[in-house]
Amino acid sequence: MNLKISTKVAGDHRVVMKGFTRDLFEQLTPPGIKVELVRFDGSETGDTVHLRLMMPLLPPQDWISEIVDHGSNEEKSWFVDKGTTLPWFLSFWEHNHLVENAEQGSVIIDDIRFKSASWIPDFLMYPILWLQFAGRKPVYKRVFGTPYR
Repeated sequence: MNLKISTKVAGDHRVVMKGFTRDLFEQLTPPGIKVELVRFDGSETGDTVHLRLMMPLLPPQDWISEIVDHGSNEEKSWFVDKGTTLPWFLSFWEHNHLVENAEQGSVIIDDIRFKSASWIPDFLMYPILWLQFAGRKPVYKRVFGTPYR
């Protein structure tokens, strides 16, 4: 499955990308899910992000991702995290964090590919994940500002 959500923000793509810090990551935690940020190295190749999800009636679920690529050029900045240890409901996770130059600012693109055990849970998870990542839009706009027209 592929999920892509875009958010227009103020600022050059390189400035916005530098804002992807531990503090921002903690603000992006979806409501209703208790998440412990066990480790956050950053967003450069080789860095690790380790989350522990606390869900009702289930044991804690570790979610560990490694940053497998990052970079920047005149048009865009990016980093890619790939799940190495995933919660029981996922078998594959790759999240491309892309910030592209746009008129009056930048566009943050969350481009996510995920898989579960079969296509049925994939389709059930899609709207849940969409809501969780759409919930990042107001946080991005609050942190980075809104472009003016």
